[in-house]
Amino acid sequence: MKKHHLPAPEISFILPRASTTALVLLPISLIAVIFLVVQPDESWLHSLVPGGCEPRRSDLAEPAAAAPPEPELRIFVGILTKPETYERRHLLRNAYALQPSVSINARVDVRFVLCNLTKEEQRVLVALEILRYDDIVILDCAENLNDGKTFTYFSSLPKLFNGTGEGRPPYDYVLKADDDSYIRVDALAQTLKEMPREDLYMGFYIPCKNISDPDGWMTGMAYALSWDLVEWILESEIPRNNKVHHPLGEDVVLAYWLRDGNRGKNRVDMNPRMYDIYYPNGPCYSRPFIPDTIVVHRLKDNPRWAATLAYFNVTQGLKPSKLYHIH
Repeated sequence: MKKHHLPAPEISFILPRASTTALVLLPISLIAVIFLVVQPDESWLHSLVPGGCEPRRSDLAEPAAAAPPEPELRIFVGILTKPETYERRHLLRNAYALQPSVSINARVDVRFVLCNLTKEEQRVLVALEILRYDDIVILDCAENLNDGKTFTYFSSLPKLFNGTGEGRPPYDYVLKADDDSYIRVDALAQTLKEMPREDLYMGFYIPCKNISDPDGWMTGMAYALSWDLVEWILESEIPRNNKVHHPLGEDVVLAYWLRDGNRGKNRVDMNPRMYDIYYPNGPCYSRPFIPDTIVVHRLKDNPRWAATLAYFNVTQGLKPSKLYHIH
């Protein structure tokens, strides 16, 4: 077969005219002569040329970037929700992202906790959330409200975070929260900073203002356990053999685990800083907003969310713009 040779690519140059060349070469020649006569030490010439062959050294060494300090407090907030509540998770992300930064050296991780996905729609849309936000935990369980999800949640965490604490527990405290609760993260961190790091059971205690009642429990709006209790739930036979106790709710059952295992002796009732949003003829834990709130609960619809976020000035950073008109 006859070989075909491709023509060599053309490389064109724009050549200067003779007069232009003379004008350029004359000053260059004069400068070279001056350098050779006046300053024969070529090191001075090198020093005038940035980016020469030899790297230029700074007299002062660059300071190493300081490593961020280890957080003094680590808090995991698990918001138990269902796969199909996409809009609620979007609202919660906005509400938490616009809160002020935590004012102490603390790390607070807020995650949405689901059970196994069962529909193709869920697999696609939840996967989008994970790719975008990376804030979802999917437990190996069938989605449920009072059929063992609380046990699965707490007992899964030590296995999920095993070896991530760098010589200390991965978290000091773990919260279980409802997706109709608004947690003010800085107030939570400030409060937990002063709490015992072991055997802590903190929330809103029922019966109201009766923390000494051994059969009481922390409501499901949000409550905190110290990490040692989370590990105990994984290891103890008491929770494992009593995951549910119908018709009691799972938060009542958890309180009974602690009672029967002689655990959670550091019980802390956060009444009145945790409460249900006020509505007429509500229970003892329904009340108007207060400034030092930690948790507001029963935000079942957008008007209640709007009232809560407005009270805490969440949108106060909104700047005027020709693109919108909000009166």
